[in-house]
Amino acid sequence: MKIALLSRNSKLYSSRRIIEAAEQRGHEIKVIDVLRAYMNIASHKPSIHYKGESLEGFDAVIPRIGASVTAYGTAVLRQFEVMGVAPLNESVAITRSRDKLRSLQLLSRKGIGMPLTGYASKPDDIKDVIKMVGGAPLVVKLLQGTQGIGVVLAETQKAAESVIEAFMGVKADILVQEYIKEAGGSDIRCFVIDGKVVAAMKRQAPKGEFRSNLHRGGTSSLIKITPEERSTAVRAARIMGLNVAGVDLLRSNHGAVVIEVNSSPGLEGIEGATGKDVAGMIISYVEKSCKPGRTKTRGKG
Repeated sequence: MKIALLSRNSKLYSSRRIIEAAEQRGHEIKVIDVLRAYMNIASHKPSIHYKGESLEGFDAVIPRIGASVTAYGTAVLRQFEVMGVAPLNESVAITRSRDKLRSLQLLSRKGIGMPLTGYASKPDDIKDVIKMVGGAPLVVKLLQGTQGIGVVLAETQKAAESVIEAFMGVKADILVQEYIKEAGGSDIRCFVIDGKVVAAMKRQAPKGEFRSNLHRGGTSSLIKITPEERSTAVRAARIMGLNVAGVDLLRSNHGAVVIEVNSSPGLEGIEGATGKDVAGMIISYVEKSCKPGRTKTRGKG
């Protein structure tokens, strides 16, 4: 197969592993920086150009689109879809999962467990929103934040009011969520491929920190997940319409709750913690399911 890998940096661990896995299986793979790709949007012959050349003959495309370039990256991916190139994850599913508010509303509609979440735009409503999620301590999240950036733990009512007022003062879009204290600064990353959890790890925040992201000094380890957690992760990925996803869960007193569904989950932590060839599983899925012309929007919303 001829595969396009949409990645801004071919030296990143995840990109390197996908390239290795594809080449080991005899595929041709080309790394494309989405910001250097440009498009001819025409009904008779839509095309994508890259550094002066037309990109043609691809069977499948694997998007590794960073959050900061979601809009342009998904536009390029959508153009591949228009040209009949099958994506690992579809553009509409990636866009859906990247919108934190929209994704939570979709999960809520399908009855998926998640932290109590409030959303408001006016300072006058702050006290009621805090009450809505069970009071302090609580978590305030920027809708555009990634890798734990823009996530604040407010431990008292006064601190919560001050933080929310500050974010609203600079016109930032935020979510207010209950703090799952019993999780103890840890979460579970379930790696879902084609409707199955193929690997799972526990991420633990360092002492004095509540965010467990590996980019923030968190550590990863192998974990055995429950049937409920497995089912929740699979359902969350399906609701987003993602064939490959990293579903982040917390263990709460009322069961597994989803905090995020990631459309471009990193491979380094999960492969290191589990010893599994997750990159190889991704390429196996591409071989089986990403046939030219097989592009359709999955899920709704």
